[in-house]
Amino acid sequence: MAGKASAQVIAMRGAGYYSSNTVGAKAVIDKAGDLVVEALGSMALEAAETAFSVCDYGAADGGTSLDMMRRLVETVRRRAPGRAIQVTYTDLPHNDFSALFRLTQGLLGDQAQSPLADTPNLYILGSGTSFYRQIVPDGTLHLGFSATAMHWLSKRPGLIADHVQAVGATPDEQALFRRQAMEDWDTILLARARELAPGGKLVLANFCADEQGRYLGNTGGVNMFDEFARHWRELWKKGRITEAEYRGATFQQFYKTPDEFAAPFRDAGSAVSQAGLVLDHISTTVTACPYAADFARHGDAAAFAHAYVPTLRSWSETVFAGALDPRRPAPERAAIVDAFYGAYEAEVAANPAGHAMDYVHCVTVISKKAGN
Repeated sequence: MAGKASAQVIAMRGAGYYSSNTVGAKAVIDKAGDLVVEALGSMALEAAETAFSVCDYGAADGGTSLDMMRRLVETVRRRAPGRAIQVTYTDLPHNDFSALFRLTQGLLGDQAQSPLADTPNLYILGSGTSFYRQIVPDGTLHLGFSATAMHWLSKRPGLIADHVQAVGATPDEQALFRRQAMEDWDTILLARARELAPGGKLVLANFCADEQGRYLGNTGGVNMFDEFARHWRELWKKGRITEAEYRGATFQQFYKTPDEFAAPFRDAGSAVSQAGLVLDHISTTVTACPYAADFARHGDAAAFAHAYVPTLRSWSETVFAGALDPRRPAPERAAIVDAFYGAYEAEVAANPAGHAMDYVHCVTVISKKAGN
């Protein structure tokens, strides 16, 4: 899910840009599909007469979760052949829902299988509503899914003075972001508790800082966020951007630890526990950067850089473009952003060792108790 700042940058790209440049995100979702199928195995799918309701929260253009969604639909349909299925894809209002609907209807990209929308008795909806709000009516959701989205905060609690992300912030700055993240986690969970039917499940794969201190782009090689900060700082030092623009590039994100994800469930008196939500499973996983894996096979540094940097750009560009003074002419802003990613790509091409964006996720399965 893209941040609010300068959302038009990504929206203008459209046509499946996000999913075509985030192969790693798809790999994460494909792995989470095992937990989705396992969760379905504990549900009485055959007995219910209502439509089986699914939500994909922070779906972007739907491309990364498409294969997982096929698997989910096939599992439900195999056990309950006559049951209607409703899939609601959710994201912020500026999301590229046009690409999402074209992908699900087979009008965008190469699809070896028949379009998801051609599945009989399957109904696909889109909701331009943040997952910080309730999206479907009380007690109507059977399975909620989200991947690589809920690290985005509902609001930015402040600016980071000399970095771009909370992982590089001072302790005091980090405390502000952590407090906001924990409040947001409660908000997200309580909205889902209202939506879920008793016995319903959530399968969530969220970015995290794992037990070894690893996080996205920081698993032993070059630290991706440090590189972002360094290249952005260079533009400021060279006078290409102002100090205010440098400071303004603060990601509205926070990577919680597994203990922080589990905290509301471990407190029997918390609002989340009182709402009937139970943590069935929690684990962390690292998904290797597919672009670095390809580079290990072909050895072409320039080709690696040319493939790798766009995946970083697909989700980070809104932050840097949004930090630029809107009074700058649009072509000038675009040129600055191009120069920023161009410098990053040139660095990777010249010295590719250690560059990778390994995904580090905390995977949770959450259920709603009967009687709540």
